[in-house]
Amino acid sequence: MLSPADSVSVPPLFWVVFLSLVALILIVDLGVLHRRAHVVGMRESLLLASGYAGLAVLFGIGVWLILGIDAGAKFFTAYIVEQSLSFDNVFVMSVVFVYFGIPREHRHRVLFWGILGAMVFRAILIGTGAAVLHEFEWLLVFFAALLIFTGVKLLLHDEEESVDIANNRAFRWLSRRLPMTPRIHGPRFLVREPRADGRGTMLMATPLLFALIVIEVSDLIFAVDSIPAVLAISHDPFIVYTSNVFAILNLRALYFVIDALVARCSYLKPALSAVLIFIGGKILWDMFIGETEALVSLGVTVFLIGGAIILSFVFPKEATCTEEIGERMRTRDGTSYGHRDPIELDPDTQHPR
Repeated sequence: MLSPADSVSVPPLFWVVFLSLVALILIVDLGVLHRRAHVVGMRESLLLASGYAGLAVLFGIGVWLILGIDAGAKFFTAYIVEQSLSFDNVFVMSVVFVYFGIPREHRHRVLFWGILGAMVFRAILIGTGAAVLHEFEWLLVFFAALLIFTGVKLLLHDEEESVDIANNRAFRWLSRRLPMTPRIHGPRFLVREPRADGRGTMLMATPLLFALIVIEVSDLIFAVDSIPAVLAISHDPFIVYTSNVFAILNLRALYFVIDALVARCSYLKPALSAVLIFIGGKILWDMFIGETEALVSLGVTVFLIGGAIILSFVFPKEATCTEEIGERMRTRDGTSYGHRDPIELDPDTQHPR
């Protein structure tokens, strides 16, 4: 979509301001707004998400005014694309929470710590991707093919089949090495519990830690699909990373609203597929025919995503909710996570019988 030469030269002060703002947001979020565990209602979720969205808009306007219209348009396009592509991640989060029996009052804590992991992983992916594209512009052809393939795959794949927690590699690897208590111990990720044989205590992971790890791995998998899309919009690490982080913050805040609405957005998946195919096609167009204005990408993205959401509410389709899917998976795998009463443990593995 863009040549490597169009990367914007961003002063280090911009990075300092951005990272300081994010640090302040996270401190206020966990240390003030959610100091005590409670169920996040729709009103609170909307207010928090509105605040994050407002900060993203103000930041984007600052980019627009200081770095130029082109940079501002790319920021907002990348923000919308990343936010939209992450909707599928909400589906996975919801199923994971139900599967591990995570109470609603503790879900925000898991989502909060998940933000930190997502920021680190995405910084690595974006930094590596931008550096590679800067040196090897011809790889854009591969990016275009990947985006078009992902768009087609997104249209055809079954979401329920893609969430197989029992066979998740990270979950299986960790569960063999770190004993887990099936009980919820408030907001704690690790606890000490008596051994089944009565000989002292041992450190055990709670379902919150396993839910966090599975969500982090899932987010990393989604990032592998979404990062090429935003790198196709801009090669500048500052534009790509800042738009990604603001999208992550807003998505986590909106989780409790989106969780209730995602099943109703039945036309969103075809729209996301169209966006990915459009971006992939636009890369090839810009490389071999002629560059298109960044505002065109912004307009097409807003039209497709906005139109899909409107159509979903005007012509709703019945969909299976994530609670039902999560419960079906718990029954299928015979899990007992999330209980607050003592459960008999296997004395050898320290896992629930």
